[in-house]
Amino acid sequence: MRYQGRITNWNDDKGFGFITPNGGGDRVFLHISAFSARERRPGGEELVTYELAQDGKGRAQARSVAYVGERVPRPAATGRSRAPLVFALFFLIALGALVALGRLPLLVPAAYLGLSVLAFLAYAADKSAAQRNAWRTKESSLHLLELLGGWPGALVAQRTFRHKTAKASFQFVFWLMVGLNCVALGWLLSPAGAGALQSLRALSLSLGLRA
Repeated sequence: MRYQGRITNWNDDKGFGFITPNGGGDRVFLHISAFSARERRPGGEELVTYELAQDGKGRAQARSVAYVGERVPRPAATGRSRAPLVFALFFLIALGALVALGRLPLLVPAAYLGLSVLAFLAYAADKSAAQRNAWRTKESSLHLLELLGGWPGALVAQRTFRHKTAKASFQFVFWLMVGLNCVALGWLLSPAGAGALQSLRALSLSLGLRA
């Protein structure tokens, strides 16, 4: 069953607000991910139709939200695209292959994995904070982790938690960080980066001997 109401108290930075039902009643929590189509972000005071659902604590929240006058699209049978996750997986496999071929020291993929775990946890904490209206992780901090090599974990977190995927400005900077990181990795594989790789190999051997 679909209901109608007006968006109120919308916070675009945090991506959530409330819907005040037409005819009165308790406000319904609204997250940006509940919109059926995300080409247009709300600004507040728009009329929308929605379905009612409950979160893990039994609180009312909206789902399948659409602006009044817009057609509610059917959910795709295939679900969300897995292409970004496949890309991240093949990137990590490629790193492993480069290590096996002697082109990269083991320290490089180890750094990617460690930073990916940190990025995943940072996204999880930020998603939880958004739902609790608590202190958020700065977007600049998330982007720094992505730039340093944690972007595969960030990509998995975005799809797992459905977090930061609808904000076009954030996604632009995210993919910019991915591109810059890949350029830096390409430099390490170039003749100019050979000296830096030799230093990394020496550090890897040193850490191995100490262990």
